[in-house]
Amino acid sequence: MSKQTTKGTGDDAEAQALAHLTRHGLKLVQRNYRVAAGPHARGGEVDLIVRERDGTLVFVEVRARSGASHGGAAGSVTRSKQRRVIYAAQHYLLQFASPPPCRFDVVAIEADTLQWLRGAFEAE
Repeated sequence: MSKQTTKGTGDDAEAQALAHLTRHGLKLVQRNYRVAAGPHARGGEVDLIVRERDGTLVFVEVRARSGASHGGAAGSVTRSKQRRVIYAAQHYLLQFASPPPCRFDVVAIEADTLQWLRGAFEAE
């Protein structure tokens, strides 16, 4: 039995999160939206961009942890990570003449438990 890579674990967690969100009526718009910030600055990434039935665009950060140590999956979404997600979301929204309502959610997966945190953080 081989140990799964971090990327493989992340991909599995994103697939699990997406399945959960689609079961609740959200539709996938884009996966892994990435934007670079420059040669010496860190860019940003949004794991999942989904749309609610009412048109709200939801930027989702997916975090998976084997257990709750060190704050667990939800606790691993630091302020720095939030800023990178917000940066990518702001870049994504540039394509809209009039951006739709938006929200930032976190899907935290620990062991066999999935927690969907709607409105987990806000853009400043």
